Amino acid sequence: MTNDERLLGFRAVAHPLRLRILSLLTGASMSAAEVGRELGESQANVSYHLRRLHAAGLLRIAEEVSIRGGRAKRYRHDPASGERLVSGQEDHVAMAAALGEELRRRTELRSPRGRSTVTDAEVWVEPRVWQAAMHHARQVSELLHASAKPPRTPGTVRVSATVSLFPMDPRR
Repeated sequence: MTNDERLLGFRAVAHPLRLRILSLLTGASMSAAEVGRELGESQANVSYHLRRLHAAGLLRIAEEVSIRGGRAKRYRHDPASGERLVSGQEDHVAMAAALGEELRRRTELRSPRGRSTVTDAEVWVEPRVWQAAMHHARQVSELLHASAKPPRTPGTVRVSATVSLFPMDPRR
């Protein structure tokens, strides 16, 4: 992957609606019209964002279906595709801003009866502890993504998970 492709990918996900689309398409393959209905957005707006995410390599076309004499693409997100994205400090800051906005939106939807956990830490730990924390975070991510179902599937619980772990510059 070239640096331009990495930059395109990082900028593609540093947008709150695109983060919502990626989350939605982890559990189901959907067309622009289906995503638009689920997220309360116009098909045209969603179609634009789907094309950007696809161009960045974060979505694949799962199938093409016939709808009223036309063809509709159904997209699917592979959560592992994001691990290829490596970019500079500016892009990480933009991504954190988008994640922060998305977390704010989701927190407004929090069930008052649901159990939750929140952790915030800026700490110094031994390298083995850091590696273990990264391993566990990846396991949680893989479990949630592998278990994701289409929206409103009977017997499921709608959940939010945002994890951002990174080493910090020890000189600052």
